[in-house]
Amino acid sequence: MQPAIFLDRDGVICTNRDDYVKSWEEFAFLPGAKEALRLLATLEWPIVIVTNQSAVGRRLIDRATLSDIHRRMEAEIVAAGGRIDAIYYCPHLPEDNCPCRKPNPGMFLSAANALKLDLANSIAVGDALSDIRAAARAGIRRRYLVLTGRGQATLREVQHTYDPPYFIVAKDLHTVARQLLHQSTPYATERAAAAERP
Repeated sequence: MQPAIFLDRDGVICTNRDDYVKSWEEFAFLPGAKEALRLLATLEWPIVIVTNQSAVGRRLIDRATLSDIHRRMEAEIVAAGGRIDAIYYCPHLPEDNCPCRKPNPGMFLSAANALKLDLANSIAVGDALSDIRAAARAGIRRRYLVLTGRGQATLREVQHTYDPPYFIVAKDLHTVARQLLHQSTPYATERAAAAERP
């Protein structure tokens, strides 16, 4: 088994919209996100997106449109030198109490089972407390809260939350990528340095 890098989508890779991302035209990569994914690809760990997509349950978007958004997103990431190895999403509403909807760990557990992943040594990156809680419940010890998307509001929120799970604060996904690359093996660090050269 090997570790993986779990990423939330909205607020980590793309802009988080209050009215949901309902089409490719509404999808906007956050600054530095594609470059971050290019750097993360040098680690050779699976990169897995785990995202709540209640817009499907709210009938604001259908599954075919969501799949098209993800297909186009992946194509741009690959064109930039990055990759996504799997995408898991929960289409349900909060009141549905779905075991896959974050803060529940279902998407992480499904990915671990399908891809034979070592969750304890994996990495999780999100912009909301639900991301951090889901990762903690899945047994992932290294959890990052990025300050993009809802991250700054989340950081203020946890100051008034009883016993939130531990997390590391980072400016954005690019900052996380650089930290992971420089803390990995010497071989990966050499590859990261090469990837960062113009």
